[in-house]
Amino acid sequence: MASLGIGIIGCGGIGKVHILGYKSMSSYYDLGSNRIELVKVCTAHEETARKAQEQHQFKFSCTDYHKLLTAKDIDIIDCTAPNYLHHNIVIDAIEAGKHVYCEKPLAMNAREAEDIVKRASASNVKCQIAFNYRFVPAIMRARQLIGQDRLGKILTFRAAYLHSGYIDPGRPMSWRLRKSQAGGGALFDLGSHVLDLVRYLLGECEAVLANDYTLIKRRPIEKGAKQMEEVDVDDLSILQLRLKNGAIGTVEASRVSTGSVDELKIEIQGDKGAVRFNLMDPNWLYFYDVMNKNEPLEGELGFKRIETLQRYPDSDLHACARASVGWLRFHIASQYSFIRAILEDLTPEPSFEDGLAVQRIMEAAYLSSEEKKWIDLTR
Repeated sequence: MASLGIGIIGCGGIGKVHILGYKSMSSYYDLGSNRIELVKVCTAHEETARKAQEQHQFKFSCTDYHKLLTAKDIDIIDCTAPNYLHHNIVIDAIEAGKHVYCEKPLAMNAREAEDIVKRASASNVKCQIAFNYRFVPAIMRARQLIGQDRLGKILTFRAAYLHSGYIDPGRPMSWRLRKSQAGGGALFDLGSHVLDLVRYLLGECEAVLANDYTLIKRRPIEKGAKQMEEVDVDDLSILQLRLKNGAIGTVEASRVSTGSVDELKIEIQGDKGAVRFNLMDPNWLYFYDVMNKNEPLEGELGFKRIETLQRYPDSDLHACARASVGWLRFHIASQYSFIRAILEDLTPEPSFEDGLAVQRIMEAAYLSSEEKKWIDLTR
C-alpha cells in the first residue's frame, strides 16, 4: 500500500491535534515507502470546512461526511466529531469499508458501543480508539514493571484527571455540557482516559460505587448572554472501584479543579513496590522498591525517579530519545500504532472492545450514583 488517504470528520481542537499528528509522523517513525495523505476534511459549516482545507492543505472539504465514505482515495476515517455523532459516523464508515480511528468515548452509551463493536467485529477493517495516554513512555514502563511482578500483589490505587476549565460560571453552554450531545460530563470527557489506564495497567473492574456532582447548575446559552440553560452533566465524578484481582482504588474526574491544568495522575501500591506518575511531570516514572535496604546512612529505600523521556521502542532515530517528551507526542504514537496495524495487518490496540469496556464502567458509575449502591459489572 503506497499511500493511505485520510478523511477527518471534525476540525475543532482535537481534530487539529490529529491533523498535526499525521503531519508529524514521518519525523518520528520510518514508514518506508508508505505515505500518509490528508485528503478531505468535513466540518459542520461551509466556512469552517473551507478554512480547515486551506489551513491544513487538504485536497477537498465538505459538510456532509458521507462524501468521505464514497471517496475512493480515502482509506481511513478519523472521527473527532462530538460524542452524539460517533455511532452513526463509525458504523457508516465501517460499512463503507474504511478503517476507523475514533476519539473517546466510543459512543453515548453501552448500547451504542456494543452495536459499534458488533459491526466492527464482523468487518475486515481496522478500528482503534484514541486512548492516547497508553502511549506515554512512563505509563508503558509502569506496565512493564507490573508485568515483571516488581510491584507484587496490587493492593490499592488512586487515579485522577483534573482540569479547571469549567470553574467560571460565565463559561457558556456547549455540546460538552449537554447530556443529549455528550452522553456524560467530566466522567466521559476525562474519566474515560483514567478508566482505560486502570484497565491497561491493572486489569478488569468487578464493581463500582460512584457519586457525580453538577456544581454549576446553570450557564449562559452563549457568551455574555443573560438567558441561562440548565446543565445536566457532571462537573465532578468520584468512583471507588473493586478490581477482579482484588485491588481497591479510586478514580476522580473533575473539570472544576482550581489550580489544575491537565493533571492526570496515578499511584499504584503493591506488596513489593509502588509507582506514581503525573502528566504535568511526564518525563519520569517514580518507582518504590520494598526490597531496597533501609539502614541508617546506607539504605536506598524511597521513590526512585526513572527517566522515560521519548524512549519509544519502535521510534525512528529522527526523534531524539533523550529529548523531553510533550503532550502531542502521545497522540503521534497512538496514531502511528493504528497506521502500523493497517500496514502490517496487526490487531489495533486500544481496540473498540476497550472502548466498550470503559463505556460499561461509566454507565455503571452513573447508575451507582443514582441508586446509591455498588454496581456489579460481572453480571
